[in-house]
Amino acid sequence: MADSYSIDYNRLAYECGIVNCADTRGCLEKISALKDKYSDDELAIIYNYFFEIAPTKELILGILSLIDKLRNPESLAVLIDALVIKDKFASRIKDEESITQIRVNITKALANSKNSKAVNPLLYCLNNKDENYKIKLSCADALGKIGDKYAVMPLVNVLEDDEESSVYVKESAVSALGMIGDEKALDSLVSILETTKGFMSKFTFLKERALEALNKINHKGDPKVMKALRHSLSDESPQVRINAIEVLMNSEEPEAEELIKLMLKDNDREVVKNAVIALYNMLGDDILHDILNSSVSTDFAKIEAEALLIELEEEENEENSDE
Repeated sequence: MADSYSIDYNRLAYECGIVNCADTRGCLEKISALKDKYSDDELAIIYNYFFEIAPTKELILGILSLIDKLRNPESLAVLIDALVIKDKFASRIKDEESITQIRVNITKALANSKNSKAVNPLLYCLNNKDENYKIKLSCADALGKIGDKYAVMPLVNVLEDDEESSVYVKESAVSALGMIGDEKALDSLVSILETTKGFMSKFTFLKERALEALNKINHKGDPKVMKALRHSLSDESPQVRINAIEVLMNSEEPEAEELIKLMLKDNDREVVKNAVIALYNMLGDDILHDILNSSVSTDFAKIEAEALLIELEEEENEENSDE
């Protein structure tokens, strides 16, 4: 392996065709071949240097992909600077959309690094009122994937910020809270679920994300969560009702079974189908026979129970034939 102090980075850049790259694929193949000659630490420094001087979006993204795959701590500061300093690429890339794409990919590389040192820079961009919404979305997602609990309250603040106009940014913050899985997020998630029906059409998706987040956070025995789940079972959106059924199924709460049974009479067939599946997952196939034999079961519920029994029987027959 070469001595990193003796590496001529300018010469390497020239040999790989970085400065006047006319063939991105060819340049990247030459850069990739360097792994046979240099150690990971040396490669990280080389990649960092190339990342700082690459003249085109395509080449920058290609080098960034190599940095991401290597995941060496030596690259962390370079990536953070490139994310936070907006005009970092201004002298090389004139198209604002291309710069945004590069910065989004940087957040993905930071997420993959799982390094807590990236949390504050990601929060800085997320909380910047003038930041591009695509960057905010990717920062929230990265914070969730890193999973550092330091990010919980700042993400909660995004949900509660009336000046944050993007529902999509709030959705990403909710999803990130679910990935982190900290109970400090419960009150904010409950508040979303208890929002007045019909507030705005896009708000339905925010409720769906909130329920998905609840599925990943321990909320057993929390009466506020159970109240919000009961409220969600009567939401005007079928998908919100379906997500609430799934949370109840996984909740291990004593009243979950009876609440889900009430959804067998829902007027939406998909909701009924998910209620049947949830009850089967909780109670086994006996509940399917109970639904079929009950005089109060709706036609939808009986059809779904019978379909699931047939599917289970076919799977069992297939397994027996394989033996």
